[in-house]
Amino acid sequence: MHIPPSPDVTLTTRQRIRSIVAGSSGNLIEYYDWYVYAAFSLYFAHAFFPHGSQTAELLRTAAIFAIGFLMRPIGGWVMGLVADRHGRRFALSISVLAMCAGSLTIALCPGYDSIGIAAPAILLLARLVQGLSLGGEYGASATYLSEIAPPAQRGFYASFQYVTLVAGQLLALVVLLLLQFVILTPQQLGAWGWRVPFGIGALLALSVLWFRRGMAESEQFRNATRDPGAAGGLRVLLRHPREVISVCGLTLGGTVAFYTFTIYMQKYLVNTTGLSREQSTVVSTTALAIFALAQPAFGALSDRVGRRPLLLSFGVIGCIVTVPLMHALGQAHSPRMALLLVVVALLCISGYTSINAVVKAELFPTRIRALGVALPYALTVSIFGGTAEYVALWFKEAGHEEWFYWYVTGCIACSLLTVLFLLPARDSITSGTQEGV
Repeated sequence: MHIPPSPDVTLTTRQRIRSIVAGSSGNLIEYYDWYVYAAFSLYFAHAFFPHGSQTAELLRTAAIFAIGFLMRPIGGWVMGLVADRHGRRFALSISVLAMCAGSLTIALCPGYDSIGIAAPAILLLARLVQGLSLGGEYGASATYLSEIAPPAQRGFYASFQYVTLVAGQLLALVVLLLLQFVILTPQQLGAWGWRVPFGIGALLALSVLWFRRGMAESEQFRNATRDPGAAGGLRVLLRHPREVISVCGLTLGGTVAFYTFTIYMQKYLVNTTGLSREQSTVVSTTALAIFALAQPAFGALSDRVGRRPLLLSFGVIGCIVTVPLMHALGQAHSPRMALLLVVVALLCISGYTSINAVVKAELFPTRIRALGVALPYALTVSIFGGTAEYVALWFKEAGHEEWFYWYVTGCIACSLLTVLFLLPARDSITSGTQEGV
């Protein structure tokens, strides 16, 4: 793949905005393609597996969703090295191309009734490719958005990573709503209509691949590459154990909470609360829209008061309210009440989601920044984020659903301990050491 060289000049405001839009749009499509799987699993689970109870089919589908996360650390490692050696935009272009391939494969794959066990095998392979892609996308995009932003507005600009991440989920749900209520009947959606959003994702990924060719490389990366003695790679990363553990600790609670109240929540509202599929989709879509709009506000707040107060608020509030909030959601038979509770939960975790990219990027020097953010993040998300839905369904099937609520609380507590004991007491905003990013 040929990516035109980036001009070696300081970015103008217009170039900076265009580059942020380019990076964010690709991030949106990556997460759209990734979350379409979760949004439509209620409709295609029966197509890839032997018929059984709804919970059993969803459990198998969630297992493949979790297995797909196993490729994310490999993607974070490989693409992190590529981003640190050859540029952020080159790595971002490769990642979106891989996501396109995975989505197209799922869209065209025959069902279990046609090819038997080969159907879930192909589904698994496609998800592994998408996991590789997404593992590389996070570190490169988090690093790129943090580096391309003006120093005094890094929290605000970096918050758009989760804006686009959530927008990807939101777009998946909007497509689902259109197919549910406007275009197709429930029978058509279950029979073949679930293939449509995967095809849309593949086409959008190709358009983003073209758009990313015009992205400007970050000035920090260009400056770092001028120093031939500046080493990078895994060996150099291992010289920063405290920073690596900090990324893992922050990600642990943040990713479990995020996947609980976004990915799993759609199933929880149907399987536990008792809402219809359509009601669950409307609640999830509305809550995610509010959540996305809140991210820049939280990011801008961090530019004024620092990152640490927001991370502490996430940890403390999350530890206190998660269990009662999940109990209340389980008994919220009104869609309005369910929406209110989900929005409250998502606003509570915004203290993490809005600034996690810039907090992690600020921990590492330029030559290992993409790898330092991507690899420990991907490892933690693979182990805990990717399995959150599976763990929740497993506890439910075992008859101990409440144990999952405490599991989420425990993970958030680990993030709180990370903020208290591992992160620097003063962050880059309050200490004035923004030069490192």
